[in-house]
Amino acid sequence: MIESTIIYKYFPEVTQEQKEKFDKLFSLYEEWNSKINVISRKDMENFYMHHALHSLAIAKFPFLDGSKVLDVGTGGGFPGIPLAIMFPNVHFTLCDSIGKKIKVASEVASALGLENVTAVCSRVEALPEKYDYIVSRAVTELKNFIPWVKGKYNNEMIFLKGGDTNMEISECAKSLKLSQKLFNSMNISDFFSEEYFAEKRIIFVKKFG
Repeated sequence: MIESTIIYKYFPEVTQEQKEKFDKLFSLYEEWNSKINVISRKDMENFYMHHALHSLAIAKFPFLDGSKVLDVGTGGGFPGIPLAIMFPNVHFTLCDSIGKKIKVASEVASALGLENVTAVCSRVEALPEKYDYIVSRAVTELKNFIPWVKGKYNNEMIFLKGGDTNMEISECAKSLKLSQKLFNSMNISDFFSEEYFAEKRIIFVKKFG
């Protein structure tokens, strides 16, 4: 069953306006996905759990009002758009190098009236700005990702990943000659009980260099 109520199970504090935006997400993505494939067709029935709620795992660690967040490799807008709904006083820049994907993210943000979202078609290395936080969802391995964003964030990078993140952190630290103290990870199953999240994790990377 495709329902947004799974979000309110874990975030009962959302306002009516936020609920209305979350409720619209599925129909907007269903429409755009029929034109430009940004979500596996067979995965649409799990849209709210696999995409919206997964993105909102990051919301368990709130951003301060006024923060600037960069979503790298956003695709159709994940995790950036659900986070932008959750944090209306935080500005999100959604970045992807594939134009048709960023078009979907831009159109969905516009349809929802998200004035705190800017969608940019670019490689992240080409962005001139610096952000308070960088978020991303399983774009590539950490050892490949971190060099793209080095020097572009002031506080933390927050990365949604699955699998053996301890091994990935260890390999990344060794490859880039970084201290493992810069890294921390948490199990998403610590706060979302659905089986889907059993092997999903959040990796935090502190500012360095």
